[in-house]
Amino acid sequence: MRFVQCTGILVGAVLLLGMAFGAGSARAEDGGRIQSVVIQGTQRIETETVKSYMTITEGDMYDADRVNRSLKALFNTGLFADVAIRREGSQLVVRVVENPIINRIAFEGNKRIKDEQLNTEVQLRPRTVYTRSKVQADVKRILELYRRNGRFAATVEPKIIQLEQNRVDLVYEIGEGEPTYVRRISFVGNRRYDQDRLAEILQTKEERWYRFLSSDDTYDPDRVTYDRELLRRFYLKRGFADFRVSSAIAELTPNREGFFITYTIDEGERYRFGKSVININIKDLKAEELQPLVVSEEGDWYNADQVEDIVQKLTDAVGTKGFAFVDIRPQVNRNRETKTIDIAYDVQEGPRVFVERIDITGNVRTLDKVIRREFRLVEGDAFNSAKLRRSRQRLKDLNFFEKAEVTNVPSETAPDRTIIKVDVQEKSTGELSFGVGWSSQVGPMIEATLRERNLLGRGQDVKLSGMLGLRRTSMEFSFTEPYFMEQEIAAGFDIFAVDRKLQQQSAYNSSTLGGDLRMGYQITEPLRQDWRYTLKQDTVSSVNSTSPYVLDQIGSHLTSSIMQMVSYDKRDSRIEPTEGYFVRGSTEFAGLGGDTRYVRGGMNGGQYFTLTERVILGISGSGSYIYGLGQRVRITDRMYAGGDSLRGFATGGVSPRDKNTGDAIGGVWLATGSAQVKFPIGLPEEFGVLGEAFTDFGTVGPTDVGDTSAVDQSSSLRAAVGIGVSWKSPMGPVAVDIGIPVMKQSFDKTELFKFNFGSKF
Repeated sequence: MRFVQCTGILVGAVLLLGMAFGAGSARAEDGGRIQSVVIQGTQRIETETVKSYMTITEGDMYDADRVNRSLKALFNTGLFADVAIRREGSQLVVRVVENPIINRIAFEGNKRIKDEQLNTEVQLRPRTVYTRSKVQADVKRILELYRRNGRFAATVEPKIIQLEQNRVDLVYEIGEGEPTYVRRISFVGNRRYDQDRLAEILQTKEERWYRFLSSDDTYDPDRVTYDRELLRRFYLKRGFADFRVSSAIAELTPNREGFFITYTIDEGERYRFGKSVININIKDLKAEELQPLVVSEEGDWYNADQVEDIVQKLTDAVGTKGFAFVDIRPQVNRNRETKTIDIAYDVQEGPRVFVERIDITGNVRTLDKVIRREFRLVEGDAFNSAKLRRSRQRLKDLNFFEKAEVTNVPSETAPDRTIIKVDVQEKSTGELSFGVGWSSQVGPMIEATLRERNLLGRGQDVKLSGMLGLRRTSMEFSFTEPYFMEQEIAAGFDIFAVDRKLQQQSAYNSSTLGGDLRMGYQITEPLRQDWRYTLKQDTVSSVNSTSPYVLDQIGSHLTSSIMQMVSYDKRDSRIEPTEGYFVRGSTEFAGLGGDTRYVRGGMNGGQYFTLTERVILGISGSGSYIYGLGQRVRITDRMYAGGDSLRGFATGGVSPRDKNTGDAIGGVWLATGSAQVKFPIGLPEEFGVLGEAFTDFGTVGPTDVGDTSAVDQSSSLRAAVGIGVSWKSPMGPVAVDIGIPVMKQSFDKTELFKFNFGSKF
């Protein structure tokens, strides 16, 4: 019995000792204090930097969870390709493999997209740490850039070249693939306009052989989004106030070589303008004063663009009356039974918001001040949405940027402040062009132009151009500073040399060498004044003329003159106007030195009307008069009609003439006019081919030669009618006109066929 008890006590003691030993071993494995942390494998990175990322340090109790978190933290730094942590007794050993440093980034196989553009797209840079995740992100960016350029079959393979000192060269091997063209564009739901008319509106085009100089027939999802907006604007401008694009689906063909794009649209009903009224909730402001600005006529088709334009005009008008904080909202009331839209323009005081600052991003070359000076708003001004829209348009009109986005966001510091954000993407502003062509006036010619429109990012314009033709040779250098002395004054100078061979017109040659200084400024948005001082020497030389009126003019004369011109321009476009008008008036005085003295005055103008959607009527006229001060007017300063100014007649074809030789000697006044209708001739709009029907009319006054007994001259009206075709070809403008004189004098010189061609490449 006693033996059994002793045995039990012994077994219990052994078990207790075993348990105590096991517990001690566990504490030694999972606990215990870390005496030191040893870092292995570092080359560039300091050991203390590695330790700073760890959550367990020397002197801490060992904790497997903290070790695991330290491992993740080191990986998340992006500095290491591999990390391992192990325990050796009281030491914690951290073994790292550093990511290499990028020595150079290169692109191979890219032809369609330049290295400079790819470099702006990727995020990795030389002398930064290489990581796989960043490389994969850059690969996606490059692929997206190629997709935006219509190349969905593009591939990008990153390769690394190991260098010494743990450096690498990163090479992106690019397979651009074939462009992914738009095979077909379809519309579903269109009733008013057919497929061909709607396709003309879109910037995206179907693949055709003749679009080899354009990328519009390659698929671009951003362009499709823009096309949706173009469709919306097209319909809203034509009375379809309920129009919407339900969907725009792009389907990739099975062979991945093209896309089918389908637009599903809902045209809705077409509305006309109903009543338009102005409701004013501002004291001392009367609706009667603003009502003339509401130009929409009751019964006309509803036009959303016209409504927006009226809002802008009302905002500007109220602002000029001293009301800086105004909010004008058009309240649109649809009457679905009568299919009319009544509009009430609610004019009320807006929130008192000021411009806190203007933030500009994206400009690498263009100076900030070049962008800021186009803004109608500055820091501290009362915020005005109409002025912001005008500033956005002025910025785009510079033509310095591929993209110019202008937005405003509330300030984080004050509720009555707003921040204007400007994000631009610059484009090339340098131009080097060569041209060959033929003109009825000049004959065969070669042209060359070197121009930079944004010199050194300062917005200055410098140009050197030359032309070598059969009947005209010229050279010109010009420089323009658009903001002279930081004021809204465009100033510049020109140096020119011109040689003309006028044997067909007047049997003499003339040459001009000189220069001018000029400046101009806007008085208001449409009203502008320009000044010009000119110093030039004209030389007349005879080749085979026997006319005393020509021989009397042989020699050189120096002209020193000053001219001013006032212009008022309300056209919707100065390049291809469809609506609006312009008027210009000028006076010139010669006699500030030199040996030529005269006074010249002139006026010209025109108005444009949209007869139908693509049929434009233009009416223009001009007149000028020159008066010699104590001397007869020089033959080079007199006036001639014909050619471009009076189609159907040769250049200089309408002019007083020597009865014996037929040489044109020019008159002292001139008046011309034209009425022209431009219209499509059935070809797609993108071809840029238009037909035209015109009538030109005009006359030239008597000459200033003293004895006119041997001069044929008449101030009676001349007129011609004709048709023509103009083409904005990829190689330059081409114009063909056929003019038939219907009123002329026997001594006039006519020209049935007029052809002009110029190319740029």
